[in-house]
Order: sequence, then C-alpha cells, then structure tokens
Amino acid sequence: MKEHQGDLCSRYIKIFIVVSCYWVVSIATVFVNKTLLSSDSVSLDAPLFITWFQCVVSFTICFTLSKTGGIPGVFNFPKGSPWNLEVVKKVIPLSIMFTLMIATNNMCLKYVGVAFYYIGRSLTTVFNVLLSWLLLRQSTSLRCVLCCTFIIFGFYLGVDQENLLGSFSLLGTIYGVIGSFMLSLYSIFTKKVLPSVNQEVWLLSYYNNAYSIILFLPLIVINGEVGVLVQYTGFDSTFFWVQMVIGGVCGFAIGYVTSLQIKVTSPLTHNISGTAKACAQTVLATQWYNETKNYLWWSSNLIVLGSSAMYARFKQIEMEENSRKPVPEEKKSLV
Repeated sequence: MKEHQGDLCSRYIKIFIVVSCYWVVSIATVFVNKTLLSSDSVSLDAPLFITWFQCVVSFTICFTLSKTGGIPGVFNFPKGSPWNLEVVKKVIPLSIMFTLMIATNNMCLKYVGVAFYYIGRSLTTVFNVLLSWLLLRQSTSLRCVLCCTFIIFGFYLGVDQENLLGSFSLLGTIYGVIGSFMLSLYSIFTKKVLPSVNQEVWLLSYYNNAYSIILFLPLIVINGEVGVLVQYTGFDSTFFWVQMVIGGVCGFAIGYVTSLQIKVTSPLTHNISGTAKACAQTVLATQWYNETKNYLWWSSNLIVLGSSAMYARFKQIEMEENSRKPVPEEKKSLV
C-alpha cells in the first residue's frame, strides 16, 4: 500500500512539474515573441525574418539531436533525413501549411496585444469542425456545434469590445483568423502525413523546420523585408541576437513540452491545461502592460474559454462512447 501511494505521489509530482513547464514555456514564448515583433528594444519591422530565424534555431537543434540520437536518459531522437526526395514529396505540402501557420500567428501577435491574442486566434475549434465536415465528411454532434456557436459569439464580442477600447487591429485580427484556419488545416493533414515519417512527431517537426527555412525566403521578399534588413543597424548588438536565439529556443521548447504534457496526461487534459493557461496568460498580460478592460471584454474571454473546454469534454465523451460500440460481424474482417 505504501509503495502504491509512493508511486501515485511521484506520478502526481511528475504531472505537476510537466504541466508547470508547459505553462511557463508557453506563456514565455508568447511574451518573448511579442517583444521581438513589436518592442522598441528590437525595433525591427521584419516579422517574417524573425519567424524564419526561429525556424533556423529549431532546425539546428533538431539536426544536432538527430546526430547525437537525442538526449541520453531523456528521449531518443528518431533517425531520418529531410533531404530524401521521397520524403520531400510527401511532406512539403504539409510544410507549406506549417510555414503559413506560424507566419500568420506571428503576424497576428505583432499587431494585437498579448491579452487579445487568444481571442484573435480562438476560431481554431470552429474551423476544425468545418474542415472535418468538408474534407473528411465527419459529422459533429449538436452540442459540439452549439459550443462552436458560443465561440463565434465570444469572438465577435471580444472584437467589438476591443474596438470600443480603441486597441483593435483589423489587420492583426485577420491574420489571427487565417492563422486559426491554417492551424486547423495543418492538424487535419498531419494525420495523413505522419505515416510517411513512421508516426514520429519529432521527425515531422524536424522536416517542417528544414523546409520552412527555404519556404520563408520568397515570403520575406514579397513582404518587403529585404530593404528593412539592409537598413537595420542592430545586427551588431549582442542583446539583439540573444533575444533572437531565446525566441528560437522557446519555439522549439514549446513543441517538446506540448508533446510531453500529452504523453504524461491525456489529450483532454492538455486541452484543459491549454485553456487554463490562456486565461492566466490573458490576466498576466493585462497586468504586465497595464491594460484596463471592461466587463464585456472579460465576458468574451470567459465565453470562448468555457465553450472551448466544453467542446473538448464533449468530444472526449463521444470518443469513449464510440470505442464501446460493438463492431458488426460483417465489418470485423475489415477492422
């Protein structure tokens, strides 16, 4: 009994540490990126270049881990090369979605405040339902559709109140909506591409970052950032490069702690943890930047947060119910 209690206690401690790491890394990543994208200390109006550099850092870390085989005693990094022609053909469409996803996410963060960032990107769940029906022909229960309706209402209310407070950015919100759409699209197509990399999430991340380094280059040119980079005078600053490297490390770390949290808990717990983290992040941002929000603005956050949590719970219940359904005799040979 004592051994069982000790094992249970150590498991809870491990879960607490992992969830805490996820919260710290995730919130820190948002604040670091906001500093890089729109602070006077960096003052570089080249968001796509900054995002590209973060991909370079993530790729460098993945490349190093692939050569060393991972971190001894922590995890093993799967073997694979992103320069295999067959791999490129199968993964590059997903990498295009990945590039557009992280680009629009950072563009959104550049123009909106950290407090509004969660609301600006809150339509991911809605797009998940819509794209699952359009692309996969998967129906959604009425209660999940109602949750999506409340999320849309919360998004609209948040945009309306942000506008009344004078801090609304139409461009940032548009980027947020596009980012939500690309995240949903990326999530759906990830399931199709994972078998091509032996179901290895780390290998897929390695390949995505490798290809994104190339894919970002024309986007940087199209966005007119070459001239900005040529005229920028801060490249000789050690402080600038330290911030850039920290941003890249945070970008890599968030992928690791997210996977780790799902591994030691469950996808539902991860969603609930992410929802609670978003709430804490919003409160922290309003305090950090000395922002004052009204009652309806906070209500919009609560509506989106609550509806997202309820949607995750309903989907878990449906998955459990489907797993308990008996398989018809004529289909058993096909399963």
